[in-house]
This record gives sequence, structure tokens and C-alpha cells, in this order.
Amino acid sequence: MTNLPPDTIIAPAKLRDYLLVWQGKDDKSEWLAMVGYTADNWQQLEKDLRLQILPLEAEFVEATRFGQMFEIKGDLVGPNGKTLPLRSFWMFEFDSEQTKFITLYPDKARIK
Repeated sequence: MTNLPPDTIIAPAKLRDYLLVWQGKDDKSEWLAMVGYTADNWQQLEKDLRLQILPLEAEFVEATRFGQMFEIKGDLVGPNGKTLPLRSFWMFEFDSEQTKFITLYPDKARIK
């Protein structure tokens, strides 16, 4: 277990144009909407991921040809005060030597 750097990159487009927009396959926008996140407040999601999830311990998942993948499990408390247990994935990229947010999933095993 390790902690990822506080300056980890969370790309606005990943939040605004992907996670918070309905997708036909593996949609996450509905889960995020249940705790108060929409495309209109994507900055709040970035802030909350950075403050609530990123400081938690990251578990090494695997090394790929692109970098080292990590998983952080935690509870994200949304703007409406509801909690979403989630699994988030992050990568330390070999080429850029930067850590980046990849994606998140609701942790269905912990949702009550």
C-alpha cells in the first residue's frame, strides 16, 4: 500500500465529458447523480476526489507497458450529503512520469 501524490492529474474532460455523461455501456453518471454530481458541477467532483479519495491508501494492481496501475477504495460523499462507495483507478505513467486518474466504479459489494 502507498499514497499517491497530491498533484496527481485529474483531467477535466474525463469527468465532464465521460463520467458525468450517460454512456450506453458501463454508465457511471447515474451513480454519480445519486450523490449530487452532474456535468454542471464537475469541478466539485474533481475537488472531492482530490480531498476524499486521493489521500487514501492506494493498492498496486498491476504493471502494464504504459505504467503502474493502482486502486483506491473509499467512500465519496457527494454535494447532497449522500455517500457512494467506490473503486477508483489511477496510473503512474512511465513515459510522462506522472500519476493520472483513470476511472471509477461504484463498489457494488459495499452499496447498501
